[in-house]
Parts: sequence; C-alpha cells; structure tokens
Amino acid sequence: MILTVTLNTALDLTYGVPELVPHASHRVSDISERPGGKGLNVARVLAALGHETVVTGFAGGSTGAVLRELLADLPTRDARSQDARSSDTRSRGAGANGPEADTTRPGPRPETAVVPGGEDDRAIPTGSAPAPHASPAPRTAPAPIIDALVTVAGNTRRTIAVVDRTTGDTTQLNEPGPLISADEWSAFLDRYEELLAEVDAVALCGSLPPGIHVGAYAELIRPARAAGVPVLLDTSGEPLRRGIAARPDLIKPNADELAQLTGSRDPLRATRDARRRGAHGVVASLGPDGMLAVTPDGVWQASPPDRVRGNPTGAGDSAVAGLLSGLVEGLGWPDRLRRAVALSTATVLSPTAGDFDRAAYEELLPGVGVEEHPRVA
Repeated sequence: MILTVTLNTALDLTYGVPELVPHASHRVSDISERPGGKGLNVARVLAALGHETVVTGFAGGSTGAVLRELLADLPTRDARSQDARSSDTRSRGAGANGPEADTTRPGPRPETAVVPGGEDDRAIPTGSAPAPHASPAPRTAPAPIIDALVTVAGNTRRTIAVVDRTTGDTTQLNEPGPLISADEWSAFLDRYEELLAEVDAVALCGSLPPGIHVGAYAELIRPARAAGVPVLLDTSGEPLRRGIAARPDLIKPNADELAQLTGSRDPLRATRDARRRGAHGVVASLGPDGMLAVTPDGVWQASPPDRVRGNPTGAGDSAVAGLLSGLVEGLGWPDRLRRAVALSTATVLSPTAGDFDRAAYEELLPGVGVEEHPRVA
C-alpha cells in the first residue's frame, strides 16, 4: 500500500463560460468539482494503476465534506470515465473546450544536507521485475483509495478554474487553505506515524496550509526514514529546501523548482547539486524533454517518443505516481522512468485536466526512450 500526504487539500471547481471577458458579468455554462491537491492527484493515478492507496492530510468544513464524498467515489467513477474513451489520443491537441472534470452539476454547492556516498546514503531499491515496455501496459481494476484525512475546524480551500470555452484558456484562482492549529498538527502527526507502519512508500506533496511551519516536510521525512519507508518529496521553495536536508529518498522538482533550489539552469548540474544537498535521488521534470534522473545507481534521461500538445495540468503528479508504482513493484530505474514519462505525457493528452488517458499511456509506453549517461558522483 502507498501513502500520499496532502497537507493542503482542495476542492477543485471548474466553471466553463462561453467567453471570458474582463470586467464583465458571465453566465456559467457548466460547473464541475473534484477532490484536489497534489497528493490526492497522485493517489488517483495510483488507484487507476491498481495500487491500493491511503491518503492523509487535512479536511474541514462543508468544503472538506464535499471533497471526502467525491474521494470515496473516485476509483469507480474514473473506471467508468476511462472505459468511455476510445480515440486516437496520440494526435489529439489541446481541446477547444479546455479542462473538464469528473462530476458535472447544475450549480455550485452551497458553502456548506548529506554528501552522497556517506554511510547513511541509501537508495530506493532497483529491483529486478520484468520490463513493462516489452508489451502493452496491463489493464488492472481500479484499487481502493482509503480516506485517512484528519478533520480540522477550518474550511478546506477551493481552487477555481474559469475556462473560456471558445479559446480553452484557463484563469486560476487558488485559496490559501485553512489555518491549522497546533493541536490539529499534533493529531495529524499521530495519524501519520500510525500509517507508516502499514505502507510500502510515502509521497509528501504540495504546498503548506497556513499555520504549518516551513520545516514540516523535514519533520515528516525523519520518521519515514526511521521506519524504513522510502519517501518521495514533491514540493517547492523553502519547504523543499528544508525538506531536502532531512535526506528524502527522492525529490521530483520541475526545471523551475530545481533552478530556484540550486541557482543553476543546467539540468545535470542542478540535479547533482540537489543530491549534494541531501536528496538520495533526484528526478527532474523537463517538460517536453522528458525526465532526468540522477541516483546512486546511475544517471538516465527518459524522453517521450513525440512532442505532444495538450493541457499539462497534473502531469507532474502522474509522473510521481509512475515513480512510486515502479518502486513498490521492484522495477529498475529505466523502467520506472519509462512509466513516469508515459503517464505524464498521457496526462497532457487527456481530454480531462489532471487525468491520464489510458489508451495514450498504453501506446506511448513502449516508445519512451531511456538513455544512460556516465555516472555523476
């Protein structure tokens, strides 16, 4: 079982309008809602791949209640959605209708640093399972997503996307999240440590809500390492800088986050620097150029077979799901990267923002190229 942590969960709302005009009043043509936050997005993809996943973090108020209701129905609804899609996704560009979501309703709900090679330098195991690229990805039944969210007094935040249905352009509004008290943080820590005893890997994802100290991820990495649970950190800014010093097994920054952390725009130099700061492995998302992995076991770059057009929302979260699923299945690094790149690209191609297109994933996986580079010390 895999644990994903989303400290700043969200209810993602999408409002479609025929045309978005600044300073004007608009009639909303369609409204959709889904549980959101990076860790919940990761869990969604893991469940679709057949991995039982438990999610924790915070949820509160009427918005949190809606989020949990939608979360309970995710695997079943996603299976219906995937089964309904049958198109040549490899040639699909960005749709004119822009992002869609899972549940369409007639209106909104009421407001209800270590140097690699040291004695503590451990790597995520490479394993020796058969390569998944030898044949199309097997179809698996969706696995459960277990709700282990901690209830808080504040109201879970909303993220609001206003989509211009003429152009497909999206305007995003993100609330900050509820203020988390010291007692609520303590209750979460108790829940988190209980869960660590039951899981094979953990992903710590996303931003921090108000009230949570900037070193929170470092505080969560230490007990995971003590329990022998591999931990992947996917955040940015100061939380990433503090977290990396606690020696996570893997970080997955994008190019901008990596440059902010290290001051370098050269991907290979920056990933090497990030390892020296404490991460045992670094997988950098390079957008259409794929991913670069610098690990104790070697250095690889994985690239999709073709450049694609579409909506990149959630592509990084799908990549995290690919890396984690490959880890618990015992795949070697090249095959983990193939899966992560194929899932990420299939998310860009999906007609629904943040989902991955199953047909595209199965088609892309055999064609993802992985090149091994000389080892970086």
